[in-house]
Amino acid sequence: MVQQRRAQWIPVGVIVLAVVIDLATPTDVSSAPLLMAAPVAAAPLLSLPGIIATGGLSMAVHAVLAWVDGTFGWKQGVANQLTLLAVTVLAVLIHRTLEGQSARTRRARQVAAVAQAAVLPRPPSRLGDLRIAARYIPAEDEAMIGGDLYVVQETPHGVRVMVGDVRGKGLGAVSAVCADLGAFRYAADEAEDLPRLVTALEGALLREGGRRGGQEQDEGFTTALIVEFAAGLDAVRIVNRGHPPPVLLDARGTATVLEPSQESPPLGMAALGTWSFPVDTYPFPPGSTLLCYTDGVTEARDETGVFYDAAVRLPQLLRHRSLVGDPPTPGQILQLLIEDVGRHTGGRVQDDQALLALHRPAPKAERVSRRPRV
Repeated sequence: MVQQRRAQWIPVGVIVLAVVIDLATPTDVSSAPLLMAAPVAAAPLLSLPGIIATGGLSMAVHAVLAWVDGTFGWKQGVANQLTLLAVTVLAVLIHRTLEGQSARTRRARQVAAVAQAAVLPRPPSRLGDLRIAARYIPAEDEAMIGGDLYVVQETPHGVRVMVGDVRGKGLGAVSAVCADLGAFRYAADEAEDLPRLVTALEGALLREGGRRGGQEQDEGFTTALIVEFAAGLDAVRIVNRGHPPPVLLDARGTATVLEPSQESPPLGMAALGTWSFPVDTYPFPPGSTLLCYTDGVTEARDETGVFYDAAVRLPQLLRHRSLVGDPPTPGQILQLLIEDVGRHTGGRVQDDQALLALHRPAPKAERVSRRPRV
């Protein structure tokens, strides 16, 4: 916002520069060409009245300078005035064209936002005692929907979660996301355990790839974390299919990367062979937060090519946050992480980022006793 306000002074700066040049040069040198640049510079920066005012000011300044120099004749007077008037009209037309493009862009973003809410709805903030927060950061501002996904669902078998990243970009990736989400929502309710859930997802993705044919049939896949919380939230069970491992934060902010006990390929590759996949179980005590994200976070690099390491950075961020206030909520943890990734990359979002935080609150007395000591 500050930069935008500063940019609005550019047309005035151009006029001031033209005055300085005209006064510092011989009388046969005209600054009219530079004055003509002022209305054009105003076209994308100012409102319609501002553009007209800039054009009028340019014409007035030119007339005064030419009168002072004694050169207000047909060549350097009336002709330049008519040219300045024509340039101002042109700037108005440019402004109206840019306004139309901006309006179309805003409508496209509104449609994209509605489509994203339909394709990838934000999970509920609470399911039982489980607190939930989700964020989606697109790599491009205009593309609010990509190939990353998350879904949290309460089922007869407990709360089940999927975080994934489909191969590819664009509309093909969005179609694959819809297929993944639809398959998960059905299978999560029906499958009695995680192996059956993953098998059902695998079959659904293979059928979808067959229907789409071509490269998607042979090379379409989805990296995924499939998570299940035990009754009472005492434990969390995870199947990792080629996805960045999640991070478990305990009540003190210590981070543990939950690496899979055995590497498994992404979903959708069963046509190339059969693989076993383990179901890894981890304790999930009160005060814990399970943080899941896509490779837009793990593959974010700084200017020297160093990858971002959430397991190293998060404890530092949370320690500072806990010292200056109450322990952060799941949404605040994600916001801290997103901002830190932005600092690491210099503000360059290199890939879509889907983030999910799932938190089991600790009793109030326990939260106080576990606050870090200074």
